[in-house]
Amino acid sequence: MEKITVLGAGTMGHGIAQLFAQAGFEVSLYDIHDQFLNQALTRISSNLDLLIESNSLTPVDKEKTLQQISQTTNLVEAVDGTSFIIEAVSENLQVKFDLFKQLEEVINEDVIIASNTSTFSIQQLAEGLQHRNRLIITHFFNPAHLVPLVEVVKSPETPQEIIDRAVEMLKLIGKQPVILKKDVPGLIANRLQAALVREAFYLLSEGVADGKDIDLAITAGPGFRWAFIGPLETADFGGLDIWKSVVENLSPVLSKDEKVPAFIEEKVQNGELGTKTGCGLFIHNCHTIPPFF
Repeated sequence: MEKITVLGAGTMGHGIAQLFAQAGFEVSLYDIHDQFLNQALTRISSNLDLLIESNSLTPVDKEKTLQQISQTTNLVEAVDGTSFIIEAVSENLQVKFDLFKQLEEVINEDVIIASNTSTFSIQQLAEGLQHRNRLIITHFFNPAHLVPLVEVVKSPETPQEIIDRAVEMLKLIGKQPVILKKDVPGLIANRLQAALVREAFYLLSEGVADGKDIDLAITAGPGFRWAFIGPLETADFGGLDIWKSVVENLSPVLSKDEKVPAFIEEKVQNGELGTKTGCGLFIHNCHTIPPFF
C-alpha cells in the first residue's frame, strides 16, 4: 500500500500511525524530538499488547504493524514519497502555519494534507497554505486506535475526488467517517457532547442527583440506545410529535450557561482535574494530587 505520513507523535498522532500501520500502510511518523518518537512507539507497542490480550490481534500481527512504522525528526524524509499527510501537531495556529509552509516547499501539489484539529476551522487553517484545495480536516477521537468515528471537513474549494479518496482510506483502516457539509465550531460530536456535559454539570450543581446516578441515567438509558441508533433516529422511532413536545417543554428549563458552574472552576483551580491528577468529580487517588500551576 501507499505511504502515509503522520506529523506529530503525541496523544493522537501515535494512535493514528498505529491504525494505518495495522491496515498495512507504510507509515512515516514525524516529530521534532527523538524522545517523543520513542515514547510514541512504546505506547503503540502497549496498545498492540492490549489487543493481543483481548484476542483481537496476534503477536505476529504486532510485529508486522511495528515494522510498517518508521520514525524520523527530518521533515523532508518524513514526506518523501508520501501521498497523504495527517497533521496532528499541537493546537497552535502559528505552529501549524509554520509546518504548512515547510511542507509546501517539499511536497507535490497533489499530496493531501489532513489536519486532526478540533479547534480551528478549515478556513483558518487554509490561510497558511498556498494550495488550499488540498486541505481537509480528519478529526479522529481519542483513543484514535479504538474509537470508530472520524469527522471529515471540506472547504468550498475541496475537489470531490479528494474527499472520496480520504473517505476510502479511512474506511480501509476501519473507521466510520462522517462528512460535514458545513464547517461549524466543535464539528458534530463535540457539540453534542458539550451540550450533554453542560446539562450534567448543571444537574450536579443543583443537587438533582449524585454524580454516579447522573452518569447511570445515561449509560443505562439513552447511552445504551445511542450505541445503535442516534438521537435523530430515536426521535423518528419515538414520534416527532412526541419529541416536539419534549423539546418545547424542556428547552425553557435546560441549562443555558456559557461557563462551567463555580464548583467545576474551583476544582480546576485546585488541580482536581480527574483521573490524571487523582481527584475530580469522583475520588480516584486524591492523595497523589500534584501542585497545579
